[in-house]
Amino acid sequence: MGYMARHGTARARPAELVPGTASVITARLDYWPEAARDAVDALSRPDLGYVSRYATGRDYHKVMRSRLQALADRITREIGEFPHRVFTDSAPVMEVALAARAGIGWRGKHTLLLTREAGSTFFLGEIYTGLALAPDAPAQAHCGTCTKCLAACPTGAIVAPYELDARLCISYLTIEHKGPIPESLRPLVGNRIYG
Repeated sequence: MGYMARHGTARARPAELVPGTASVITARLDYWPEAARDAVDALSRPDLGYVSRYATGRDYHKVMRSRLQALADRITREIGEFPHRVFTDSAPVMEVALAARAGIGWRGKHTLLLTREAGSTFFLGEIYTGLALAPDAPAQAHCGTCTKCLAACPTGAIVAPYELDARLCISYLTIEHKGPIPESLRPLVGNRIYG
């Protein structure tokens, strides 16, 4: 996860990442398939390997990127050429903070963006642009005193509200971690093999 430190303040300052950025258009794309088997049922079956639902469809980087580029193309047809760059988990973008500021949802105590209708089962993407656009109002947070996400985290990676220890996160352990999963975490990871 050293890539986060390598990009320093550019992560929090869009114009440092893409010079000339005046606004960020942010969007979400839901991924939970309606016909998907219940996750709780699949996770309770040690004879099955569980792959996170977001990884069971087409590569979301390509899907989201093409949809955001189609939006940029539509804007170009309406107003003419404009400076922009599309991102979908492809650069050191603070996408949750941007989406929260844009009113798409609020940061949950599990550190992800949260909405009432989709939980946190969606992808985020951005168009950094030189257009000076009027900002949307941020969404109001609705977590209140709820701590269900902290209690539900199998490995205890959500160590406090709004604080995640990525070294304990199943997504990190099954995708980015180099080497074997520590033995003490294996029973907690269960049959999750990706994501």
